[in-house]
Amino acid sequence: MSVALPSEMSTCDGLAYSLWIPSGEIHGGVVILHGAGSCKESHHDFARIVLAAGFAAISFDQRGHGASEGRMDAGVLGDIGAMAALLRSRIGEAGAPIALRGSSMGGYFAILAAPLVGARAVVAICPASAEGLRRGLSAGTLQFGADVPALDAFLLEHDLNTAVQSLQAPLLLLHAEGDEQVPVEHSRELAELVTAPGSRLIAVPGGHHRSVQHDAELQAISLRFIERALGA
Repeated sequence: MSVALPSEMSTCDGLAYSLWIPSGEIHGGVVILHGAGSCKESHHDFARIVLAAGFAAISFDQRGHGASEGRMDAGVLGDIGAMAALLRSRIGEAGAPIALRGSSMGGYFAILAAPLVGARAVVAICPASAEGLRRGLSAGTLQFGADVPALDAFLLEHDLNTAVQSLQAPLLLLHAEGDEQVPVEHSRELAELVTAPGSRLIAVPGGHHRSVQHDAELQAISLRFIERALGA
């Protein structure tokens, strides 16, 4: 059986991306955000799933990762906004409905970026906290290039609890109870703060920090959540 390949692989303002466009009717788009030390290719499996369901998708290397230029700094939300705009331009509809799907650090950024890009749904998998990212940044355990003072200041100014409380798009939180890096209690606390209708938390027994993002059943649940939120 043939494996779907990206429709386009290129760069935009130094950001390397993979773009996936369905051949038929397009129901919307999904911006996929990887975690610290990861890359766009790690989430091509989910891009193929949403592609098969009629959604366009874009997965990109964040600054300091993969083939993208520069170091991650306070402009990270602007980069996500640029990728969302690029996705909409390829769909051919400036107001096309989109969702954000992020893992770990990408989950943190997905929640923060949702109002900026006008996302209609957010899927956050084992989302990191600003405090946890700051600790990793200070200890040098985050495996990517960063402008440490600028990124630390950004993290200090962007509390996830506050962002979740004001989030208007439905939020799906997925978290493995066996997560050894971000405790599941973090997502449980966030779930108590969510006010957007249609939001939910799924805590999965066992597993580890990277297990949920590639679990076929949970990917299917994420797709259905996005389909309902985007009205597909």
